[in-house]
Amino acid sequence: MPPVDRTGGTAPATSARRLMRACDRAALATAQRPDDTGSADNTAGWPYPSLVLVALDHDGSPLLLLSTLADHTRNLLTDGRVGLLFDGTAGLAQPLTGARLSVLGRAERSDDPAHRARYLRRHPDASFYAGFADFAIYRVTVERAHLVAGFGRIHWLSAAELDLPASAPALAAGEAELLDRLNGEGYGPWLVPSTDEDGTGQGESWSLTGVDPEGCDLRRGGYVARVDFEQRIHDPESARLMLDALIRPQDGTGPPRHATTGKGGA
Repeated sequence: MPPVDRTGGTAPATSARRLMRACDRAALATAQRPDDTGSADNTAGWPYPSLVLVALDHDGSPLLLLSTLADHTRNLLTDGRVGLLFDGTAGLAQPLTGARLSVLGRAERSDDPAHRARYLRRHPDASFYAGFADFAIYRVTVERAHLVAGFGRIHWLSAAELDLPASAPALAAGEAELLDRLNGEGYGPWLVPSTDEDGTGQGESWSLTGVDPEGCDLRRGGYVARVDFEQRIHDPESARLMLDALIRPQDGTGPPRHATTGKGGA
């Protein structure tokens, strides 16, 4: 199922945040560190692109699980400036009409258990190697973003203009318990209805992997989905009320709103 392009008619900052939240992977650009081997073929300073899996913290900061054995990690330990490209063009017949977002920021290692837990809920398979000594979570502090929402729809956004949400301590503290309750009550399939034809998950059901001030994340096998809230919430109780409103529209009819699905980061 291709991702849905929902940037038309939406404020650039909202489109940018929704695109970041919907993606579970990004292209990471770091500055190649000086060659410490003595080789004459030195590439120091060149941009070095790589593919990374990404989760977002409640405040919208990208979270990465990186190994110190990887070149991109060794690069950012020398120069913490990074770029992340979030691609929302998958499945489009004309990809250049789709949305993509380049985020500029600075990456620093985080030993906050909440960051690790949130990342592993988004990427459960990463738990197989996340405990290795060379792996750690890195948090990216966003400084600027460049949104291309299609031909001629281009916007530079400062961190202030991007309007990332403030941290929500109550929601963060209650997130794990809330997810257990919601998944136990079968909210996932209600939020993202699946058909036999979509081919997602090989018989698995959608399950929630995260709830943040602006929406919730879901996974079904190799597919991810995002459900955006119409207004920001800050605690588990308001999150539950918002989700109830999404799966039970006031008039009793119509599908859940704001679902974006796709394989691998759509």
